[in-house]
Amino acid sequence: MRRGGACGWDPPRDAEGAGPAAGIRLGARRGRGLRLGSASGRGGGGACGWDPPRGAAGAGPAAGTPPRDAAGRGLRLGSSLRPRPSGPAGGAVARRGVAAGPGSARLGPRAGAAHTWGGGRRDEVRVPGARGVRVGVGVGVGVRVWVRGPGSAGGAGRGGRPPRAAGGGRRGAGGSPSGRSAAGARGGGAPAGSPVPPAVPAPGGGPRDPGLSGAGAGLRRRGRGGPRARSQASASFQFSNLLGTVYRCGNLSFTCDGDSVISPVGNRVTVFDLKNNKSNTLPLATRYNVKCVGLSPDGRLAIVVDEGGDALLVSLVCRSVLHQFHFKGSVHSVCFSPDGRKFVVTKGNLAQMYHAPGRKREFNAFVLDKTYFGPYDETTCIDWTDDSRCFAVGSKDMSTWVFGAERWDNLIYYALGGHKDAIVACFFESSSLDLYTLSQDGALCVWQCDTPPEGLRLKAPTGWRADLLQAAAEEKEDGEEGEEETTIRGKATPAAEEQQGKVRYSRLAKYFFNKEGDFNKLTAAAYHKKTHLLVTGFASGIFHLHELPEFNLIHSLSISDQSIASIAINSSGEWLAFGCSGLGQLLVWEWQSESCVLKQQGHFNSMVSLAYSPDGQYIVTGGDDGKVKVWNTLSGFCFITFTEHSSGVTGVTFTATGYVIVTSSMDGTVRAFDLHRYRNFRTFTSPRPTQFSCVAVDCSGEVVSAGAQDSFEVFIWSMQTGRLLDVLSGHEGPISSLCFNPVKSVLASASWDKTVRLWDMADSWRTTETLGLTSDALAVTFRPDGAELAVATLNSQITFWDPENAVQTGSIEGRHDLKTGRKELDKVTAKHSAKGKAFTTLCYSADGESILAGGMSKFVCIYHVKEQILRKKFEISCNLSLDAMEEFLNRRKMTEFGNLALIDQDAGAEDGVAIPLPGVRKGDMSSRHFKPEIRVTSLRFSPTGHCWAATTTEGLLVYSLDAQMLFDPFELDASITPARIRAALRQQDFTRAILMAFRLNEKKLLQETLESVPWDEVEVVSSSLPDLYVEKVLEFLASSFEVSRHLEFYLIWTQKLLMVHGQKLKSRAGKVLPAVQFLQKSIQRHLDDVSKLCDWNRYNIQYVLAVSRQRGRKRPSEPLGSEEEADTSDDDTLHLLGGGQGDGAAQPV
Repeated sequence: MRRGGACGWDPPRDAEGAGPAAGIRLGARRGRGLRLGSASGRGGGGACGWDPPRGAAGAGPAAGTPPRDAAGRGLRLGSSLRPRPSGPAGGAVARRGVAAGPGSARLGPRAGAAHTWGGGRRDEVRVPGARGVRVGVGVGVGVRVWVRGPGSAGGAGRGGRPPRAAGGGRRGAGGSPSGRSAAGARGGGAPAGSPVPPAVPAPGGGPRDPGLSGAGAGLRRRGRGGPRARSQASASFQFSNLLGTVYRCGNLSFTCDGDSVISPVGNRVTVFDLKNNKSNTLPLATRYNVKCVGLSPDGRLAIVVDEGGDALLVSLVCRSVLHQFHFKGSVHSVCFSPDGRKFVVTKGNLAQMYHAPGRKREFNAFVLDKTYFGPYDETTCIDWTDDSRCFAVGSKDMSTWVFGAERWDNLIYYALGGHKDAIVACFFESSSLDLYTLSQDGALCVWQCDTPPEGLRLKAPTGWRADLLQAAAEEKEDGEEGEEETTIRGKATPAAEEQQGKVRYSRLAKYFFNKEGDFNKLTAAAYHKKTHLLVTGFASGIFHLHELPEFNLIHSLSISDQSIASIAINSSGEWLAFGCSGLGQLLVWEWQSESCVLKQQGHFNSMVSLAYSPDGQYIVTGGDDGKVKVWNTLSGFCFITFTEHSSGVTGVTFTATGYVIVTSSMDGTVRAFDLHRYRNFRTFTSPRPTQFSCVAVDCSGEVVSAGAQDSFEVFIWSMQTGRLLDVLSGHEGPISSLCFNPVKSVLASASWDKTVRLWDMADSWRTTETLGLTSDALAVTFRPDGAELAVATLNSQITFWDPENAVQTGSIEGRHDLKTGRKELDKVTAKHSAKGKAFTTLCYSADGESILAGGMSKFVCIYHVKEQILRKKFEISCNLSLDAMEEFLNRRKMTEFGNLALIDQDAGAEDGVAIPLPGVRKGDMSSRHFKPEIRVTSLRFSPTGHCWAATTTEGLLVYSLDAQMLFDPFELDASITPARIRAALRQQDFTRAILMAFRLNEKKLLQETLESVPWDEVEVVSSSLPDLYVEKVLEFLASSFEVSRHLEFYLIWTQKLLMVHGQKLKSRAGKVLPAVQFLQKSIQRHLDDVSKLCDWNRYNIQYVLAVSRQRGRKRPSEPLGSEEEADTSDDDTLHLLGGGQGDGAAQPV
């Protein structure tokens, strides 16, 4: 196909193929020919054009050429979204709503048909060769051209050139040299006068595109077995959970039941379920870091506000965003009223009260009710009275203001002073207007109000409001006949008015937390009104518990070396939640028993590497802080942290058994950790001190290899003995990545010297092949079957190699997929800085069809390996609080002195105003405003194939397939319905019901169908299932183990399926392996839980029996008492036996 300015088409040529046959030519040329343009008739240079048939010499138009206008331009074909009726000679030409506009050309749909030209006149034009032209628009592929007629090829699909026939002409997809394609002979072409041809079923799956014939017929919709269908699951990954980060900034909150903690993590919100030992991140994200979260009293709604003032109204029931709102300023705190009807936000030096959204659907969920002025500086905190009549607002101007939620006559506002520093928190007493205020210098003021809440009087309306109320009262009195007024309502007497004066406050006491000479600043506080418990946190990491109003100290503990940023108390007052933003710590403390309910901490610095366990149940991460953490993918919690490394961890990996973790570090050691005893049992070192940049373990787990960053060598150790086996030399640059072949004993090492070397362990670690690259190698990985090798290089390319023959099989250019942003310190644009950005981590999917790529960008790309196309691009973060998020910087912040965004205007906002150094005008010159750069450091697919994880600046992100939100049927037809499936169940035709249920592929219906099968007939039904459905049943069983209580029933299903179809599954182990690993992960989790519960019960019973035997031995030596004492001792023994067993059974795991 010869392309002009944008798109064009060369018609069929003559028999010799030398030139165009007599006919027409379509091309894109400016100012001439018939063009496809907009409805306005203006065609640009990039549009598709059409030149009319020319004479034999090509100098001028042939006979019958359509007329031109005065400027010599051809009549243009307009576009419209609605098909327009056409005359009998020229039918409707365009597909999908594209038709000829008024006064434009219409091309006849059949060969040899007369062309109808617009403008109200019809000219019969015969084109030599009797070739007809049809112009239409396909589905999502732009403009398509189809040509039919004697001697033509039947057209070209997607604008491509039709294939050449044996005689030099063109032939269709069916290979018919007669000029008419085989597809057209089967009915793919349009009948005469038909505007749109009928759809013809294609042999490979779905129907052909209507209107395509010949070569265009080959562009059919792929069926379920094609790459497009297989890529649907790969593109359906959705954000599932955020691990590795438990708290960043903002306020902590307990849910109304007191069993869960809501913690802001960056621009997301995580819910920690303390009762079920799970953490889950809500599927929402704000534009900046979350600054405050307000929960409704019923626990159904939450208002999440970020640093930019954007608010999200979130439903905690359906976990979705209901409304978005912008407060037009930075919001410090938000608080719902106890009745849930209103909420107050503190913004700047004012407080705004809004009507809370209810069950009634409204266009604007946030309706402003009142705006309260009074403070001269920023407002910091809010608290409501129990009856929602008043609220208090603290400010940085050292004052606290009490406002009325309604128009009270005796309380409009009241200002309280008495502090020498900014107000941190203020709390009302239960069922009272008495108030406690706390300042940053560690002072507590107790304020007593002379008026109870019931003493507040509504202000009498004045002006037009009073007239309206009086008119309504008069109408009511006129309507009530025969009733006598027993009470006279009117204004109070002046004496009564004086008695019922304005609300007044008086300070009863003032207490100080700090001792004399101690400057420990108070940073957070919380108060439980029912138990009168005050919890205060300080910048030194110490917290105090006091009982008010006597200010009795209960206890004082230190939980961290960093400042406590937020404190929350649950509804019962038993659990206290503390958040430390400096180290990202979250602690839930039960103060009565003085024990930790939850203690979590993420990596202090960014994560660098991650690895999945073979069963996909655990994830190990290594960070720049030198810590190695192991996370449970089901609960989302870190259950062990190894701190043996003294420098940053550069690589982590699991052995094949899944119970040993091997890590490499910049401190010059490679360590092996045991997950059974949680200890470091091996430490590998090099003869000369060196820094290790990567680590790998072979499939047997016996050989450990690590790459050196400064000596350019690869070291090989034995896991059993810990001795150094060999040192592989040959690279001329730092080793960037190592990977063992999963099938063979071959090690691939990538280096900055633009080579990848393959080392064969069976051949004494000799170099078998050296793969030359065009740029520095940054990452290397093998396909799960070991038949392919992928390498990421510095020029943003991914190359694929055959490791057996050392031949490159393909490449992907990913520079345009990275879409890097511009950092605030960059002196060049993002387009120029992108030349130095590349993919730094690669990972194959479990089936080997897709590959994940990530690097110095906020995007993670998933490519199809065989077709080498981009399937989907995931944006891991939209947090503008991170650097390099936007392609262009805000020009309003660019000044002649530099970027204003680099100036920390909020310096000392958390710990008070920063104290300047003496004699220095600009303060501490060593302080910097630091914004972390967004990037992806490591990617790994889960062995189960259902999720993948990425270590990023935000934390450990987990993306998984959301089966509930994805409708993915399998070989579905119109005859399969839920009613027919349930009818088959009533007829006890379980096999047919299961097959139909899996073809419909709805999870709830699948569960209903499988659980309807009696347990004694599971073996019979399993043996009658086809091999194609066995793998799908195993995948469903694995997912059901996570949530279902029918443990034994699903174990019976698993056992029968594996016993009956075990040999067949083993023959195709490569395809079934992800499902089997997923199943093993689910069963192993239940095994661990049940085994712990059984061990606990067994140990309790043994202890009780031992105590019983000990008492039985001492009983004869003691003097015998009365019968009542003997009965009492027997009852105690029985109670102890029963209590021991009961406690063991009820002990949570």
